[in-house]
Amino acid sequence: MKKQTQEWTSRRAIVRALAIAAAALGLSLSAGAAIAQAGPAKAPPVKIKFALDWRFEGPSAFFLLPLEKGYFAQEGLDVSIDAGTGSSTTVNRVASGAYDMGFADLGAMIEFIANNPAAGTNRMQAVYMVYEQAPLAIFSLKKSHIDKPSDLVGKTLGSPVFDPTRKLFSLFTKANNIDASRLTWKSMDPTLREAMLVRGDVDAVTGFYFTSLMNLYARGVKDEDISSMQFVDYGVKMYGNAIVANQSFIASNPKAVAAFLRAFTRGAREVLADPDGAIKYVHNRDPLIDDAVENRRLKLAISSAIGTPNVRLNGMGAVDQSRVAEMVKQVAAAFDLKQTPDPAAMFNAGFLPPKAERQVFSK
Repeated sequence: MKKQTQEWTSRRAIVRALAIAAAALGLSLSAGAAIAQAGPAKAPPVKIKFALDWRFEGPSAFFLLPLEKGYFAQEGLDVSIDAGTGSSTTVNRVASGAYDMGFADLGAMIEFIANNPAAGTNRMQAVYMVYEQAPLAIFSLKKSHIDKPSDLVGKTLGSPVFDPTRKLFSLFTKANNIDASRLTWKSMDPTLREAMLVRGDVDAVTGFYFTSLMNLYARGVKDEDISSMQFVDYGVKMYGNAIVANQSFIASNPKAVAAFLRAFTRGAREVLADPDGAIKYVHNRDPLIDDAVENRRLKLAISSAIGTPNVRLNGMGAVDQSRVAEMVKQVAAAFDLKQTPDPAAMFNAGFLPPKAERQVFSK
């Protein structure tokens, strides 16, 4: 009897062990099947530090909308966006590698590359043109009677020393046969530019069209009291701001650059379709903005710098290489550069989405 009991106990132990082994095998097979079904583990998102050219204002919606709506994340990117203090600073940040990509004036990038020959042309490139027309402009009050370029002779103009419009002003004077020595410049902080014009401390100011105009509105100046001259209307046609990228980042993360531009284009289409609704993404980032002012600033940016006939016909993002070459010559002349960069190295079109995707304006 004792022997039968031992045998029975032994059999139960064997059966139990087999059951445990089978269960373990089943779990292993299930886990393996689940892993196989899920496929290989996803790669971690690529981090991109992005620097704007200026504060969070209306045009920032082009970057903040795709960020908040997750379009960058859906492309496998972990994007952070910081405000800027001017295109020259943004160019330096991207060239140094402190930021991977940024939004800056193409002229400022050309100037940097020319003035830093030790860095060569491999420190950064533009990869997507956003402002197809540089929004360079001169503003005055009607009471000053500055209605045409020659009226500037003998006047005092105000602007920050790093303002792109001021730095390229020699192109305006040359195109309109103005003796630049008969103009006086007064420098100031960007926050004081329009205020000094309103107070009468200067006769005119230079700046981006949609920046200075909206700043004058914010100070209570009415449309009928403002005179403006846009460079494009007086013989100076140049590209404006582009998305730029550090060359080392381009080399090590080419797919990430292309992914960023896809997400940006997707967001741009939505901003252009509904500018009014896009302002909330700027407000979410900076609740202190005046939504009405920034809404109008965004629409002015679209009408004056983005929505040109060429972009509406051929899509956003690309450039005419012959026009880039001409711009390099213009910048070299304006800044008296000792070295002229290779125009072919200024813009890399290899990461642009297909043309059909870049047709961002509704027909």
